[in-house]
Amino acid sequence: MKKYKKQTGSVTPALLIITASFITAIFGLLLILALQLDYSHRQVASEKALHIAEAGINYYKWHLAHDPEDFQDGTGSPGPYVHEYKDPQGESIGYYSLEIEPPNEGSSLITIRSTGWSNQYNTVRRTIKAEYGMQSLAEYSFLGNASVWYGEGVMVNGRVHSNNGIRMDGINTSIISSAQEIYKCGWETGCEPPDWKPGVWGSGGDQALWRFPVTLIDFDTISFDIASLQQDAQNNGLYLDDNNVSGYHIVFSDDGTFDIYEITRTDWLRGYSVPGQGLGATGQGGCRKEYQLIDRESLLDTYNVEDIPIIFSENELWVEGVLDGRVTIVAANFPLGSSYVNIWIPNNLTYADLDGTNALALIAQNDIYFTRDVPNYFQVDAVLMAQKGKIIRHGYFDWCGGTYNAVRQKLSINGSLISYFKSYWNFGPGPESGFIEREINYDAGLIFEPPPYFPTSGEYQFISWTEE
Repeated sequence: MKKYKKQTGSVTPALLIITASFITAIFGLLLILALQLDYSHRQVASEKALHIAEAGINYYKWHLAHDPEDFQDGTGSPGPYVHEYKDPQGESIGYYSLEIEPPNEGSSLITIRSTGWSNQYNTVRRTIKAEYGMQSLAEYSFLGNASVWYGEGVMVNGRVHSNNGIRMDGINTSIISSAQEIYKCGWETGCEPPDWKPGVWGSGGDQALWRFPVTLIDFDTISFDIASLQQDAQNNGLYLDDNNVSGYHIVFSDDGTFDIYEITRTDWLRGYSVPGQGLGATGQGGCRKEYQLIDRESLLDTYNVEDIPIIFSENELWVEGVLDGRVTIVAANFPLGSSYVNIWIPNNLTYADLDGTNALALIAQNDIYFTRDVPNYFQVDAVLMAQKGKIIRHGYFDWCGGTYNAVRQKLSINGSLISYFKSYWNFGPGPESGFIEREINYDAGLIFEPPPYFPTSGEYQFISWTEE
């Protein structure tokens, strides 16, 4: 009988290796699944964090609608400001932290940063930066309280609005709006004899962009800003009193400085304006002596534009030069209802660069005038606002008291024109006095970033949204 030796231990190492490999594979698979699950949860948490951050932006927009001047979340202390975020059932989901950058002096632009995270993954955070601002009156190329006529040869790039009627025989590239459904068109706006016309009418423009009637813009409410502008100039800018002089002459230089001259004597020219528009003798119209020529002046001082965001004068102003910076210039005298001063532009008034970094506003209590002796190619880069007056160049004719070379080739305005009465600068066919070509270009950058202290209105509106 054969005896067989029992073999032992030969299967165990292989089984151990197989088992170990299987267990390793299982653990590896579980690890991968765990990592994928964690990644998936983190993705969900990241999306939640973004939604919570957006909720923070929406909350502060709501806060500004109720308290437009509070940039400290009602606390009176610097941020950041942390808020719990709950679902509709009242369960806590996470938190958002707010950092608020208030507007710079004279601006309405505010920056809100909101960082959100969920309770489950509080290390997964998303941050949103949103900018909001109040619209300025510079959203219009032309904004007027009176009826107006845009003749042939006028190119208007930007919105136009009148509280009365508009005759548009030129070319417009944006909305033309009137607060009137119909209006009485007179000889001064192209109707002889006078006739009733639609709120917007004429032979030009893109008529698909004509809108009437729309909401009236109340010019009387704007007057309340003059006193605050005076206070702003006394506190943060340059204030020029009446001082028994003929006025002040401001000359900008492209090196970021400007000179101010004290004018001690002026000379006159006879110029024609339409009767019945404006305050005092100038409002009576006709041919009148206009003291527009600077005859004697002396240098008062030289300033840096960056140090003077606002200039307020209680006397007549002459303004020209090349501006490198941002500034608002106001000419007004008190009491507002019974006194008035004007602004004269005797030469080109331009920006050092048309890249959005420079901005100028001229605000006159009464009128803004282009003088007789402006250059043949005359350019003004600014927001021009004649609060209770008009923006014009007078008519210069032989029959008005002298022989004048009154016709210029081109007027270019980059900015906005805002006037209570009708603004105009051309007379007769050809024209007999005025500019052969006229081009007004709207500066879109001035809507939410106007010159310092320029009037804004309405609620804060969304400008931009980015994730940081």
